[in-house]
Amino acid sequence: MTRFLQSEDNPSGFKLEEILSALRADVLKRCVRISSDDRPEALHVMANNIKVLELLTQAIELAHDNTKTLDRSLGRPRASDRGAPRIGVA
Repeated sequence: MTRFLQSEDNPSGFKLEEILSALRADVLKRCVRISSDDRPEALHVMANNIKVLELLTQAIELAHDNTKTLDRSLGRPRASDRGAPRIGVA
């Protein structure tokens, strides 16, 4: 059973890109809070956060691509499917 993601056991879960986007928004908020701090530690954390944001953006794009691929080839999920996976083994 998945804890956060949509699945047969968790039909009210989130899409991966939704979770990643929420994480990216939180990291951005942290960046804003430390943006005027010029201490070496803050600059180091900011540089790391910028790299994390880049990686999260790449992950969001990949997750969107997965969703588009599944929607295009297998159709959008329907409520009547009751959370059954479109691919893979249930």
